[in-house]
Amino acid sequence: MTSFDDLLSQVPIAQIADQLGVDQATATTAVQAALPTLLGGLQANAAEPQGAASLLGALDQHGGLVEGAGAVDLNQVDVADGAKIVDNVFGTEKNTVISALGATGETGGNDLIGKLLPILAPIVLAYLAKQLTGGGSAPAPQTQPQASGGGLGDLLGGLLGGAGSTGGLGGMIGDALSKNAGGALGSVLGGLLGGKR
Repeated sequence: MTSFDDLLSQVPIAQIADQLGVDQATATTAVQAALPTLLGGLQANAAEPQGAASLLGALDQHGGLVEGAGAVDLNQVDVADGAKIVDNVFGTEKNTVISALGATGETGGNDLIGKLLPILAPIVLAYLAKQLTGGGSAPAPQTQPQASGGGLGDLLGGLLGGAGSTGGLGGMIGDALSKNAGGALGSVLGGLLGGKR
């Protein structure tokens, strides 16, 4: 079943905490704030035909990272590739996103978020690739990138809205937006989700 909690279970939080030199609580809070933001950025990109085609192409290169049950091995994550993904997803808004997330309570600040996003991006793409190529009940056709109508758009929409009963993702975005960084993060996400100008 595709869910935000399932995606979160793939993230090796203990390894990330060790690599970034922070405690697990800080790493968990940072990951829970950063993942919805990445998903929102990907959804905004997937809403445009060119962005969706580019994203599906990127998914083809990342399918092998998420295999079987359990968290990804951080040693398998290509952080340089992750940095390119983050640049593509957020474009000129990248530093605004990092600043907004970094200012959100207990995420460890801008430096930590700046290092975390390139670690998370390949994991998110690998998870999406797995879901689209057979992790779900019906694989989406790879040749027709659709916007909000199906396939990738539905998968991202489900991840962004699909954890309602536990608070999950909606709660995390709400928490991020309601804290001190809310204005900046809200306007960036609103701009991304509202379509790029």
